[in-house]
Amino acid sequence: MTTKGPSCKQIIIPINNELVNKFLKDMSMHIININHALKNIKSKVMVDFICIEDKGIIILTNNIANPSDLQEVEKYIKNMLYIEVDQISFPRLPQSKSYLMNQLNTQMSSDNVKKILKNNHIFNDIVLAFKPRIIKVSLKSDMSIICIDI
Repeated sequence: MTTKGPSCKQIIIPINNELVNKFLKDMSMHIININHALKNIKSKVMVDFICIEDKGIIILTNNIANPSDLQEVEKYIKNMLYIEVDQISFPRLPQSKSYLMNQLNTQMSSDNVKKILKNNHIFNDIVLAFKPRIIKVSLKSDMSIICIDI
């Protein structure tokens, strides 16, 4: 099983479920309006997709957002939902740059992991910052966790 972690091309907006449900009503219109707002400030970032998670909204973009882009997104959401300043946290980028992958074979080497990643479509165009680290889950387990820094 492979799990791809957060990308820096995401904008995370933590808000409560009541506001998320309000935001859900017209998702495609929100993409158009946010892209228009970003275009007005001459940003190179464009919204590709918006998804809803348990603790808020995740906006997927074509580039990594800078602080002015984050402020513009926050301003749009606050205006659209008619909410007070304290009801929404400041939009942020994901904090982690690590990805985890579970393997059933504990005899793997970091070179074998690199070969597997190279053949996996999920990891196209990803450059590893360090050698993959292989961590055995427990002494009796046949599973290991592979940490990959990009």
